[in-house]
Amino acid sequence: MLLPITRIALHSLFALPAPLRRWIAGRPIHLDGQELDLDTQLLMTIRRRLGAGSAGRETDLAVVRRQYELFTAAINAPKIRSVQTQNLDICDGSIHARLYRPPGLATDSPLLVYFHGGGFVLGDLDSHDHLCRLLASHGGLAVLSVDYRLAPEHPFPAAVEDSTTAVEYVMAQADALGIDPNRIALGGDSAGGNLAIVTALQVKGPVFVLAFYPVVEATTAPPLPSRTLFGSGLMLTEKDIALFDSMYIRDTSQYADWRVAPIHAPNLSDLPPLYLATAGFDVVRDEGELFALRAAAAGVPVVQRRHERLTHGFANMTQLLPAAHDAVLEAAAALRLAFTTTSTGRAGEGGDHRPSSPGR
Repeated sequence: MLLPITRIALHSLFALPAPLRRWIAGRPIHLDGQELDLDTQLLMTIRRRLGAGSAGRETDLAVVRRQYELFTAAINAPKIRSVQTQNLDICDGSIHARLYRPPGLATDSPLLVYFHGGGFVLGDLDSHDHLCRLLASHGGLAVLSVDYRLAPEHPFPAAVEDSTTAVEYVMAQADALGIDPNRIALGGDSAGGNLAIVTALQVKGPVFVLAFYPVVEATTAPPLPSRTLFGSGLMLTEKDIALFDSMYIRDTSQYADWRVAPIHAPNLSDLPPLYLATAGFDVVRDEGELFALRAAAAGVPVVQRRHERLTHGFANMTQLLPAAHDAVLEAAAALRLAFTTTSTGRAGEGGDHRPSSPGR
């Protein structure tokens, strides 16, 4: 009963007039020539007051996971029920997945294989259910969400292995799934964006990558500016990253592995066309944008979009944040365009290989 009440209370708060929302959220936050979106600031304030603003300690992991589950369930309701879903088991049931199909989608449809965020430690099929429904509905495609194994129970490279296995399964079972094997894209947010990029570099066949604020760098010395500017007080902090890394990476020598930090992959030219969205108020903003630049320099068609007023995690906050909703719909439109192009040739072929200017 508590969860429905929480949902109603949250949506009621975000329906208040802007002056009242501003009073609750506090004074505007300005950093790096940007102003944080009011509704994002309000959600951060509520999250902090609910005690869900920190990843906690590894010994508290069960509690942290439960908080994350309840928080994402509260902000992502109601569901887009017109999108049909089917739960699947991959590799004899060792990997769970959920297939989304919007109404009227033809067979031999394009597919987005999606990897959820959560620092390789949090998240599941339910935490990103609304986002996958939204991408399926507005992208005009099927979406397969992958429930890869999480750390610390399954540290690196378990998540990478599961992601690769899931994509290879989809390609092998395309006919049974009603999927066009020549129109498969990979996508993800945060840690899931890392997995989408890493998998695209390992598996031949995907024609597009969609990455929301991906984590692509394990260590930065000296730290990139966004690590200092936005390292505390926002949705993702440096302490959170350090904790997640300590659970995911059990051997410090693995920090040199490009599958942990794909910005150091030896050949980024193997990537398919890339749409990479960053958030202005995000500790990992600069590494994502640097990755886009390096991919473009390697000849990959890249669109890099910065959503200045948003913060890490925005793709999973679309029910409450209009600006986040618009950002995800823009990404869905990019998917539509990529697959339209793929129907007549390689997505992005012949286009400008330079990343677009960050959005303002």
